[in-house]
Amino acid sequence: MKDLKFKTNINCGGCIEKVTPVLDNTQGIAEWAVDTAVKEKILTVKTDSLSENEVIAVVEKAGFKAQTL
Repeated sequence: MKDLKFKTNINCGGCIEKVTPVLDNTQGIAEWAVDTAVKEKILTVKTDSLSENEVIAVVEKAGFKAQTL
């Protein structure tokens, strides 16, 4: 299992609410969290099968931006 970290524009509870169903229903994501308290809004994803680009595509599908840290 690896931790992937991304800088995002997921910055509030409403944003987290919008992205939750997409991330929760993505095969290969074991666990995820967004730290909205930091300026970079860090998304951490635990996965054993997804690449960084695949996670970025999922986040973009939910309507948000992500870039690898």
